[in-house]
Amino acid sequence: MINQVTLVGRLTKEPELKWTTEDRAVLNLTIALNRFGKNKRVDNDADFIQCVIWGKRAEATAEFCSKGQLVGVIGELQSRQYLNKEEQKVYITEVLVHQIRYLSSRGKGENVVNISHEEDECCNTLL
Repeated sequence: MINQVTLVGRLTKEPELKWTTEDRAVLNLTIALNRFGKNKRVDNDADFIQCVIWGKRAEATAEFCSKGQLVGVIGELQSRQYLNKEEQKVYITEVLVHQIRYLSSRGKGENVVNISHEEDECCNTLL
């Protein structure tokens, strides 16, 4: 089976790098994508896709990306669930990012963060 996602969109907020109790970097992003109707773009309609990035890739993305920046991501869909404070199940579907391209930058052109799985232990354990 194939589980691959490729998206191009804009970051909806400033990236905020967090660390797990095991001292692993994690970055949650939301990418806004324009929605297209039949043969044309639907004005002011967008989808907001949750993405998660781990390890060195997360650290690099937090350093180089900012709100409104155009990015391209390649990854896979993953679903998870947890209990919230009210003891209700919350289901989340998000993109686990394996590669990110900075398509608009601070005047440096296109940048790519393509860290191998050997260099990124956290991502390696998730695959």
